[in-house]
Amino acid sequence: MNEDKIRNIIRVILVLVGIGMIVYGATQGEAAIVLRKAIRVCLECIGIG
Repeated sequence: MNEDKIRNIIRVILVLVGIGMIVYGATQGEAAIVLRKAIRVCLECIGIG
């Protein structure tokens, strides 16, 4: 195998792992937790929270 094929395989594997982690986090309700924390941080920055 040449070096370009190996790099492309590694890229595909990393993309698939990333997608898998996103799907796992979404099914565990992590998106809602992250959104809640982001809102709290934003409100604290402007002095409301």
